[in-house]
Amino acid sequence: MRLSTLVAAAFVLCLSVPSFAQEWIEYVSREDLFTVNFPDQPTVRDVTYPTEYEITLPGRVHSSEHGASRYSVTVVDYSNVRQIHAKRLENCDKYPNLCNNPYVGELRGAMDYAAYAFLKRAAKVLHYAYYNSDRIEGRRLQLANPDGTQTFAAIHMHENRLYILEGTVPANYPPPGHFQQSLGFIDAQGIRVRYESIYSNMYPPPPRIQYQVPQPQAGR
Repeated sequence: MRLSTLVAAAFVLCLSVPSFAQEWIEYVSREDLFTVNFPDQPTVRDVTYPTEYEITLPGRVHSSEHGASRYSVTVVDYSNVRQIHAKRLENCDKYPNLCNNPYVGELRGAMDYAAYAFLKRAAKVLHYAYYNSDRIEGRRLQLANPDGTQTFAAIHMHENRLYILEGTVPANYPPPGHFQQSLGFIDAQGIRVRYESIYSNMYPPPPRIQYQVPQPQAGR
């Protein structure tokens, strides 16, 4: 009888897993060059993002809610920071150090500045570490929020684009691994990017391993 009960339970579990997975979609953004699993088709909105060195850059937030859980990917375009700062510094007559173009600091420090925004929140930091996805380096955080929810975040920089991945789940829920672990990056042809060794933004990229991703599902 006990064996029959265990078999029946396993059978029910096998039936329930596909139904859960079917609720999620593999979302691809050709415009922002990433792919990730969302519980449904996310909404996309344009935003502005203030940087560490006080310029404002364009970005987009791809977000979705699933019950009491929230998921988002924020993408900020850093590709023109050198030109933007150069324009600001035209005819600069301040002390010479104040007239230097800080674009290297912007690009090299973008992930840490984004992480600092999480660290400043009214939340307890449970985890903060170096991280990589498809060998693209990044940062990983876990926060316990005052309302009992937990936030899991990952931050990456790829080809001068900043990616901020954030999933918030209620207390006692498991980590949003179906969301976090699905993050990938694609090129302009829609081919998923994976490197043979660790990619670090602003350094020469290592050789790539390329493979095809599914066609986007009405993503931007």
